[in-house]
Amino acid sequence: MYYFYMVRCSDNSLYSGQTNNLEKRIMEHNSNGPRSAKYLRAKKPVKLVYSEEYPTIQLAMKREWQVKRWKKSMKEELIFIHQRVFSKLVRAVLILLSFSL
Repeated sequence: MYYFYMVRCSDNSLYSGQTNNLEKRIMEHNSNGPRSAKYLRAKKPVKLVYSEEYPTIQLAMKREWQVKRWKKSMKEELIFIHQRVFSKLVRAVLILLSFSL
């Protein structure tokens, strides 16, 4: 699997990328190693705020290219909607689990 992702930097800016190992890539971004993106070196720590899963690297790269062209306000809206939907989904699952106990 491949991922398109966005991280929020310590200065509140957003950085977009793609990877095949999301957890490892976020750790690399927060490290001082050579695999950390130059843009992020003075903006650490970063926090994962959004991700999408794709079956091919080409699709993940296409999505990265698409979103990088958006204004920050559009990216923030995508993150906001994703967080609201996820929050509602978690609440629904918790309610269903409480009924089955």
